[in-house]
Amino acid sequence: MTIASSSPPSRLPPGGAERTATKSRTDRRPGTGESRGDGRLAAVFIAPALLGFVVFLLWPTLRGIYLSFTRFNLLTPAEWVGFDNYVRMVHDPIFWSSLRVTVAYVVINIGVQTVSALAIAVLLQRLTQSAVLRGIVLTPYLMSNVVAGIVWLWILDTQLGVGNEIVAALGFDRIPFLADETWAIPTIALINVWRHVGYTALLLFAGLQAIPNDMYEAAKVDGASEWRMFWRITMPLLRPVLAVVLIMTVIGSFQVFDTVAVTTRGGPADATNVLQYYIYGAAFGRFQFGYASAMSVALLVVLSAITFVQYRLTRAGQTDLG
Repeated sequence: MTIASSSPPSRLPPGGAERTATKSRTDRRPGTGESRGDGRLAAVFIAPALLGFVVFLLWPTLRGIYLSFTRFNLLTPAEWVGFDNYVRMVHDPIFWSSLRVTVAYVVINIGVQTVSALAIAVLLQRLTQSAVLRGIVLTPYLMSNVVAGIVWLWILDTQLGVGNEIVAALGFDRIPFLADETWAIPTIALINVWRHVGYTALLLFAGLQAIPNDMYEAAKVDGASEWRMFWRITMPLLRPVLAVVLIMTVIGSFQVFDTVAVTTRGGPADATNVLQYYIYGAAFGRFQFGYASAMSVALLVVLSAITFVQYRLTRAGQTDLG
C-alpha cells in the first residue's frame, strides 16, 4: 500500500508579509505612473475654473489695486499719483454718506432676511419637507434683480401701483415707498429680502438636515417644548452653517447695485446712493477710474475685515456635532 505524502503549505520567510505590504504601499505612493495620471486628470478638470479665476477675478483685482494709485480716464495713459485718490476718498463727504447708506441697507436686509429664512427653514424641517413647497419658496430667487426691481417699482408706484391701491383701500394715505428719503432704503432692502430669502432658507434647511432626529426624539421624551428644542438643539448645532450663510449674505448685501440702479438711481437726494452705485457713477459717469478703483479697494478691505471678524466670532470652522 502506497501512502501519498502531501507537501507542507508554503510559508513566507520571516518578515515577508511586512515586506509585501510595504511593497504594495510603495507601488501606490505619489510619483508612480498611476498617481501622475490622476494628477494630470485633476489638472484638466481644474484648468477651466482656474483660468476663469485668473482672468475674471485675480487679474481684475490686481489691475484695480494698481489703478487706485493712478489718475486714469480711459482716454490717456494711467498717471501715477500715489495715495492722492485715498486722501481724496477720506475727505469726500459723499463717500462717507454712501457708506452709511450701505451699512443701513445691510443691517435691514440681513436682519430681516436671516430671521425670516431661519423661520422658513425650521418650518420646512419640522412640519413638512415637501419638494413642491421648497420649489415655491425658491421661486423669487429665479428672477433676476433687475426684473424684480422693475416689478416692485410698478407695484409700489404712488399713483398707479397695486401696493398703494391696497394701502388706499385700507383707508391710509398713499406712501411714496421709493420716492421718500425715509422709506427708500427700507423698501429696497425688503425687495431684496423677498427675492433672496427663499435661497437663504434652503441653505439653512440643508444645515438642519444634518442634525440627527434622535436628539429631537430624546428631547421630546424629556418633555422639551418646540421653543426649548429650537434654542437648545437647533441653534447650537446649526451655528456653523448659519455663520457661513451670514458671511455670504453680508458680502452680497454690501454689493447691492442693480436694484438701486433700476428703481431710485441713488435718489431721492442721495438717500439710496449706496457705495457700489457711487463707485459706478465715478467710473462710468465721470470717467474717474483711478478714484473709483480706490473706493473699490477700500470696500474690499472693509469686507475682508468684516468677514474675518464674523468668522472668528461665530466660530464658523467648528461644529458641535460629535
